[in-house]
Amino acid sequence: MLRIFYGILFLGAGVMHFVNERAFMSIIPKAWPFKRFMVQVSGVIEIVYGTLLLLNRGTRFVKRTGPAFLLAVFPANINMALKPSRIGGKTIPSWVTWLRLPLQWVLIKGIKKI
Repeated sequence: MLRIFYGILFLGAGVMHFVNERAFMSIIPKAWPFKRFMVQVSGVIEIVYGTLLLLNRGTRFVKRTGPAFLLAVFPANINMALKPSRIGGKTIPSWVTWLRLPLQWVLIKGIKKI
């Protein structure tokens, strides 16, 4: 069940990187270059992770590399909490962006249990 949950989560998030690319670019710290490239690469990684998990293939690979990936995207989550952005024309409530930070650690811990 956990594998399917993570599979759906990663696949959905990965697709959204391409559907709403600008929103994902807006949460990357301003000083960082190549924002579009980073959004696209992270989107592809999430699509690959999600697909592997849903097909029950490469689970071991996702368990080993997923925590590092989730840690690598954490600065964008911090930036999103500090400087809320607009997604779909609406500003995300700050309590949601701040709640997202500890959730990242729960996701990192949980991915190891797939």
